[in-house]
Amino acid sequence: MNLRLCLTFLFFQLSLLASAQSNLTPADLVNPYVDSKNSRWFFFNTATRPFGMVNLSPDTDTGGAWGSGYRYDSDSIKGLSHVHAWQLSALSVLPVSGVSLEAERNFASPFSHKTEIVQPGYHRLILDRYGINIELTSTLRVGLHRYTFPKNSQQQIMIRLGGMLGPSEIIDGEIIQINKTTLQGHIIIGPTVRRPNDTPIFFAIKLNKEISEISGWSENGVTPTLSEIRGKDSGALLTFDNSENELLMKVGISYVSAEQAMLNLTTELAHWDFDQVREESFAEWNDYLGRVKVEGATEKDRRRFYTDLFHALQGRRTISDVNGYYADLTSGTHMTKQIPLDTTGKPKFRHFNSDSFWGAQWTINTLWHLVYPEITEEFVNSMLQYYQDGGLIPRGPSGGNYTYVMTGASSTPFIVSAYQKGIRGYEVEMAYEGLKKNHRPGGIMEKAGYEHKTSLGGGLSYYLQNGYVPWPIPEGNFGYHQDGPSLTLEYAYQDWTLAQLAKALGDAAGEQEFLKRSENYKNTFDSESGWMRPRNVDGSWKTPFDPYEYNAGFNEANGSQGTWFVPHDLDGLADLMGGKEKAIERLNRSFEESEKLGFTSGTSHSQETHPEYRRIPINYGNQPSIQTAFIFHKLGRPDLTQYWSRAIVKRIYSDLSPENGYNGDEDQGLMGSLAVLMKIGLFQMNGGTEADPAYQIGSPIFDKITIQLNPNYYSGKEFIIKTESNSPSNVFVKSANWKNQNLGNLELSHSQITGGGELKLEMSESPNK
Repeated sequence: MNLRLCLTFLFFQLSLLASAQSNLTPADLVNPYVDSKNSRWFFFNTATRPFGMVNLSPDTDTGGAWGSGYRYDSDSIKGLSHVHAWQLSALSVLPVSGVSLEAERNFASPFSHKTEIVQPGYHRLILDRYGINIELTSTLRVGLHRYTFPKNSQQQIMIRLGGMLGPSEIIDGEIIQINKTTLQGHIIIGPTVRRPNDTPIFFAIKLNKEISEISGWSENGVTPTLSEIRGKDSGALLTFDNSENELLMKVGISYVSAEQAMLNLTTELAHWDFDQVREESFAEWNDYLGRVKVEGATEKDRRRFYTDLFHALQGRRTISDVNGYYADLTSGTHMTKQIPLDTTGKPKFRHFNSDSFWGAQWTINTLWHLVYPEITEEFVNSMLQYYQDGGLIPRGPSGGNYTYVMTGASSTPFIVSAYQKGIRGYEVEMAYEGLKKNHRPGGIMEKAGYEHKTSLGGGLSYYLQNGYVPWPIPEGNFGYHQDGPSLTLEYAYQDWTLAQLAKALGDAAGEQEFLKRSENYKNTFDSESGWMRPRNVDGSWKTPFDPYEYNAGFNEANGSQGTWFVPHDLDGLADLMGGKEKAIERLNRSFEESEKLGFTSGTSHSQETHPEYRRIPINYGNQPSIQTAFIFHKLGRPDLTQYWSRAIVKRIYSDLSPENGYNGDEDQGLMGSLAVLMKIGLFQMNGGTEADPAYQIGSPIFDKITIQLNPNYYSGKEFIIKTESNSPSNVFVKSANWKNQNLGNLELSHSQITGGGELKLEMSESPNK
């Protein structure tokens, strides 16, 4: 072949490669492996839909919330579980071949990442022990399996009905054969300190082959009788004819009943076309992810961005059925209830299970409300359903249970922000009444983390009487996170947000009540030391005091980090520190020190116990201080916001490896959302809770960002950010132009953004002070 032909061929191949890369969809760019070495039980996602009830994925480790699920460094698969959720796990299955229950119960198989495919909506791997090719996909409530067995090998499926799985123990279960291709049953998930009630999860299974034999085991040994397969250590083994290599299985899930699980299955998946379901799932992910289009930067940057956005839509999961039935366990008793139906007979919204909204004010408040307002509206309606059922708006429910996860009334900023942004498809007065209840005696503010039986750990009576929560609370320990200064700061901010809703609704008395309380943050500031500081019940300062000591009055933080938690009144905080210049100098010094430690207290959850890491002044590995880079903006130095936010993105939120990503603590969309917002240069210091909320403009890493606006909520078609002269070194905004007008303050209101338009930013290597 002559040189010209060689060059022509090479050019053609490079052109094809470039074309293929340019045609990559957002879902193509997602890397589910990111941070999977450190992941929690519910973190890793493949065969699932956005907010899906089913999150079907392999488990390499099965015991404990923090060290289980899919762990990249583990080399064997122990099962394929259908529910990976906050305080919940359910139905582990595994295809096997040639196993004997009399000989062993260890069905785990080695596997290799080299033969594995992971992407939104799909997972494929090979069990090396058996030579079985596994493929997984799902609808919202149904998992779909496709197994390809080696020719002439025995075809079997193991179903676990007991044992440890993720954060809790499965204490009982039952499986019933309906016919030769259909099974139904349930498992009962035992209580945890966070979710104190037994919680049943029901399943329905359909197979495309007849079952030729069923055997199983329990604590009493091996049995061929289905009725005897139950208890803490139990499971079933299905055997099939091997005339065809391929075996398909559908698994429907419900929190209500086995009949409802079957209804979910037959309604959502009436056929056996695996490839169709996989394609539909991929398309749905592209619909969600494609609402934010980014251009420029590097392919690695774009891959990590869509991975962040992927996680922003994960973890918080549907728990209501296709017809709107759901399980209410707020009273401790399993009751079946019905989501209200619309005029077509369909449920008006879904019911949800989620980790805390602690930190949502700086993450999903902004991202969801702007890009996915219909999801926000569903979540608010779900919270109000909990309020009607159990009397409290939750801060992190699990399978129809209250968990009282974390502290304060963390749902208040989320709901207030939704209202202020015009997302109001729910009973507003009911929401306001429920929020007021949460902020008063008898409400959720009285409860510390996971405080189920008492209402003392939150220290609300001290907050109302003395203007601060002491540390320690003299009555004793009643829950987790009884950290007086942190509670005082959280309550003050949440009170301020509720005052904004009171003002919007014309409740002057309520506005004044909560505005007055919002100044209580000043009562925990020690002017002599210059820090927020714990106080004793008699008003004296806690001595000795080390502002860098972790969990010494500050919830998952130290005093240096917690001192900046005044998002509603940064001018007031600066006054306490001696003025804006001193506050800026002090915060900048904290960032310089934190940069030496990589801005986080380690790169995994387990490293948070390291004494040196815990002493970091600013920590972007957990929620309490993730707003701090944008404090500079509010104090008049947006250039420092631009500089430090870019530095954080580069150091923490740019890696694509299993070893790094979110420091093992992504918290169901919170840190993924934060990364997205920092990369597109949008933030809301007070959580978007004032009238027509303001967005602070940061330093976008992309050349162009296009946000598609939902026409059912917003008048504009799209909001565009364009940057000129952008690069890794050009992190400063030299000038900003909005609709041909100079935008000197680098802020836009919600109505401006959602009305549509283009923001142009000229970037520079030098700050524009």
